[in-house]
Amino acid sequence: MKKSFFYILAVALVSIAFTSCTVVDSGEVGIKFHKWSSEETSYGGVEGTCKGIVTYNPFTTSVFTYPTFTQRKQYENIEVNAKDASTFRMDPTIAYHIDPAKACDIFVKYRVDVEALENGYIRTCIYEAYRTCANQYTSDSLMGNRANFERDVRARLEKSLVKEGFIVEEFTSKITPPASLTKMIDAKNAAIQSALKAENQVKEAEANAKIDVAKAEGAAKAMRIKADAEAYYNKTIAASLSPMIVQEDLIEKWDGKMPKIVGGNGMMFDISKIINK
Repeated sequence: MKKSFFYILAVALVSIAFTSCTVVDSGEVGIKFHKWSSEETSYGGVEGTCKGIVTYNPFTTSVFTYPTFTQRKQYENIEVNAKDASTFRMDPTIAYHIDPAKACDIFVKYRVDVEALENGYIRTCIYEAYRTCANQYTSDSLMGNRANFERDVRARLEKSLVKEGFIVEEFTSKITPPASLTKMIDAKNAAIQSALKAENQVKEAEANAKIDVAKAEGAAKAMRIKADAEAYYNKTIAASLSPMIVQEDLIEKWDGKMPKIVGGNGMMFDISKIINK
């Protein structure tokens, strides 16, 4: 009896000595796998996913974890060629999360952590999506249809990543065209701005000319109305004063002598003498 007790105790102590535990929190998925299992007889040695407190034999078994919450990664200096061989620089940012249902598949296939996946497989998928889509655009059409280009890239990227267990939440690109194209775009924009400025100046000059014409027409009309008024006034006054002016003129010219009247037979009579009689 005592031997059995000590045997059970020894086994328990050995088990405890060779048992470890870890905690897989709610934002992770744990993958429990056996180190020396043959892939021919086992799913890459994977026992399955796990959560919470997980116990295992650290000599034969391990627990690997992947985060299932959103991961955000920014990439720099991904260079691709457009259809006309112009080189564009892409600086994309991706937000994604790992599908918990496919965590075991990801582990079996890649056996690396999230950072290695981002710098390896995911980056390769992004490059391939850019390369394939950029080859469908010329430099001008790519710059003129950036929204369509990014939509095409994202669609192709999602197609590659989703089947592997990576769910794309956001994807944005910072597109930098080649220096030569940038200069052409700047020159084109400057020409457009200059043309718009010139057009606005012409419109302004035309507007000012119309204002000047309107002012001149207004002034001429005012002068014409004033002249007509003055003419009418002068005519009216002249009409009313003509008899008086004639009489006044006669008085001013009269020398004080009564006029002489010539008779019918040519004889002249002095009207003053006739009046005095």
